[in-house]
Amino acid sequence: MNPDTILLDGNSLTFEQVYAVAHGGPNAPRVEIGPQAARLVTRAADAVQTLLKRGTIAYGITTGFGAFKDRMIPTEQVEQLQRNILVSHAVGVGQPFDIPTTRAIMLIRANTLARGHSGIRLSTLQLLVEMLNRGIHPVIPEKGSLGASGDLAPLAHMALPLIGEGFVEYQGEVISGAEAFRRAGLQPVNLAAKEGLALTNGTSIMTALGVLQTLRAERYSQTADIAGCLSLEALNGTDLAFDARIHALRPYPRQQECAAYLRSLLKDSQFTREHSSLNVQDAYTLRCIPQVHGAVRDAIAYARWIFEIELNAVTDNPLIFVDDSDGITVLSGGNFHGEPLAIAMDYLAFAVAELGNISERRVMRLTDECSNTHVLPAFLTREGGLNSGFMILQYTAAALASENKVLSHPASVDTIPTSANVEDHVSMGATAALKLRSVLDNVEQILAIELMSAAQGIDFRKQAIGADKVLGQGTRRVYALLRQHVPFIETDMPMAEFIEKTRLLVADGSVVECCQG
Repeated sequence: MNPDTILLDGNSLTFEQVYAVAHGGPNAPRVEIGPQAARLVTRAADAVQTLLKRGTIAYGITTGFGAFKDRMIPTEQVEQLQRNILVSHAVGVGQPFDIPTTRAIMLIRANTLARGHSGIRLSTLQLLVEMLNRGIHPVIPEKGSLGASGDLAPLAHMALPLIGEGFVEYQGEVISGAEAFRRAGLQPVNLAAKEGLALTNGTSIMTALGVLQTLRAERYSQTADIAGCLSLEALNGTDLAFDARIHALRPYPRQQECAAYLRSLLKDSQFTREHSSLNVQDAYTLRCIPQVHGAVRDAIAYARWIFEIELNAVTDNPLIFVDDSDGITVLSGGNFHGEPLAIAMDYLAFAVAELGNISERRVMRLTDECSNTHVLPAFLTREGGLNSGFMILQYTAAALASENKVLSHPASVDTIPTSANVEDHVSMGATAALKLRSVLDNVEQILAIELMSAAQGIDFRKQAIGADKVLGQGTRRVYALLRQHVPFIETDMPMAEFIEKTRLLVADGSVVECCQG
């Protein structure tokens, strides 16, 4: 087996594998169904056929869906029923998911089906995996899921190409699923009993977004630590508030971890001040970085814990159980309900919004000469009045931080009944996921603005204390990276392109990675 191949078994999929597949390409890495999973999948599919032969009444196999749960479906129409669920449920709207998110969705859906409790045939599951390996990406609209009864509408769009319907992105072109299959030499399938329901009923949209956004939050949490340290140096702050003895007396583990990371970033810095009777402590936005950022780390850790479970959970309905004596049980339940995910993503959204809030306040302090006690010139420019300098960058950061306050309203406290009140409580988990992504988009920009502002402040400090003075062991690397892409702003000029260049350094992890070197 190629070491770059990911074997799906429904039990061991990791964040790192999801990221690798999401941001990879055709067969890079390749995804396959593991041998034990293949056996379990086949066993469950055979069990469904056995139930049909027995005339057993089972939800979604020989009955309609939702409020039609009591409508019996004749045996000769059970396959038509499975096609119908895809074409009737594919009513999502809005912009399509980007390709990395789409690939993550496909991978996660395949993994949950690989547990062998969903009744899908191995050949159908392998076709979904082969779409992923060939780079055939379904066009999946972002909106339409309530986060209960699974992500029905978007997952229906994901599954349509399997039956030769819908649209896909393939080799840089949006074409019909049927045409993509023709070009790739693949054949659509005629769905068997239970397969359409297995493909659409589950939390794969929420989970994919949750995993990818949690990874972003981890990266931006470290970026915020770095930006905060660079701002502290620009403002002639002290690192005494990060002393391990302080944090040992309030022993939140991630607060302690954050303080330790800050100390490592600032080690050997000649831009920080020692104790001064004239300035004994810094403002909260500098002094309380471990307490605020540490609390955000707690929320991120909780989200990771939730999504590590969900990655390897079976979330459709009903579920097929086959015992060692080949006895078959079909159980209807509610594993498709996205409540754990919705709450985790709401929690994470307002936590990372705080990274943006405190970052914007540091930008304010960098640009306001009264707040920084004239350590830095007003708005980080020499000829203030003629030049506005970084004045409006703080406006932008403030606008984004304020938008995040609106976006932090929890989606999970809302519910709206559907399907004639049969589905009478929903999680709104997909809404929580999309909100979280928007919050992180804004935090990404705010952190970019802080990094730019802090680097500008460092240059003014160098002029004041000497160009030979060195930054901390971590921050000096970040400063050098920033100056490779963004110059010192001597006089007013268009700065949007520099914000974007810095944002890309935040987004792709360059800021964090350079501190690890």
